Amino acid sequence: MKKGIKILAIASVAAMMLAGCGSSDAGAYKDGTYEGTARGAASDVKVSVEVASGKISKIEVVEHGETANLIEAVVENTIPAIIEKQGTEGVEAISGASKSSEAVKEAVNKALEGAK
Repeated sequence: MKKGIKILAIASVAAMMLAGCGSSDAGAYKDGTYEGTARGAASDVKVSVEVASGKISKIEVVEHGETANLIEAVVENTIPAIIEKQGTEGVEAISGASKSSEAVKEAVNKALEGAK
């Protein structure tokens, strides 16, 4: 009987360890469209984040009062990097537009809180 309990305990631990090794990319987020807002250099920056098949598929800046050329640099560089990395971790701020970059990253993180 004790041998059976030991085997069951070992099998349970092994199953939990294997479950923890699953891919975190697959279905990391719930599908839908989510919005988040964060403070930039001159204004609040509001983003819309679209999740499809559990992955970030589209990010748009929907409202801002930032300098146009700064927010354009963020849209052209920061947003594609966030989509490629499937999150903001490791995404660098743009030199000269660091507050706008950080605002977009923070707004995306706030939006994705609703997708978890």
